[in-house]
Amino acid sequence: MDRKLLNYIESLIGGVIDACDAVSGGDIANTYRLHTGADVLFCKYHAGKQAFDMFQSEKDGLEALGRSNIVKTPEVYFCEPWQEAAFLIMEFIPSGRSKDSSMAVLGRQLAQLHAQECSSFGWNRNNFIGSLAQLNNRSDSWADFYMSERLQPQLEIAFNQGLLSRKDIPSTEKMLTVIEDLCGEVRPSLLHGDLWGGNYLISQDGVPYLIDPAVYEGHGEVDIAMSKLFGGFGSHFYSAYEEIIPFSDYT
Repeated sequence: MDRKLLNYIESLIGGVIDACDAVSGGDIANTYRLHTGADVLFCKYHAGKQAFDMFQSEKDGLEALGRSNIVKTPEVYFCEPWQEAAFLIMEFIPSGRSKDSSMAVLGRQLAQLHAQECSSFGWNRNNFIGSLAQLNNRSDSWADFYMSERLQPQLEIAFNQGLLSRKDIPSTEKMLTVIEDLCGEVRPSLLHGDLWGGNYLISQDGVPYLIDPAVYEGHGEVDIAMSKLFGGFGSHFYSAYEEIIPFSDYT
């Protein structure tokens, strides 16, 4: 990491950084462990044009999940622009081994989060899922929200990249009908929004944490579907979730 950036971070934290270690696993941002003598911090650095907005969105999502007092997230200390880039500094959570009991706790906590009903679908700001912009305009209808804020933007991206033709894209009426038939009545709840196996961690003392969210208020089945897309959660996670919200509620 650039020494000038380290100096600036030292001015923010009011201490000296004794060592800076690169950490593997960041798909978009460069990630570092900052040793300050008394503490260890986690830093994400990204030089893309959208970096500051992406990190602000991540900070907003982590804090929203943390305010639920249901599931843990790393505490965020600083989110700052830096020249043509940006960085995010947060609590460093040493990872431990993923045990069945910890995964059951995570499943139960996610269900408890989904059991808390929200007022409408959407979020207070647009954000990102990975590096892709994610629209979150409010709606009272899940079918309308999912069509206009999720399906249509992705279909437009595919069309603009030549992956779909206009005849491949269904009408809004068709999409609404299919979503309504599949989902029925849906109540909004707070979602992680990008819950694949790389976006949670188990601490050394067995406590689950959610990281890298793309939060909004939507259908709880979105988080479950994303968790199954790439795997990495296991039967204890799903069994514990179903103790609170049976999957039959989603069909």
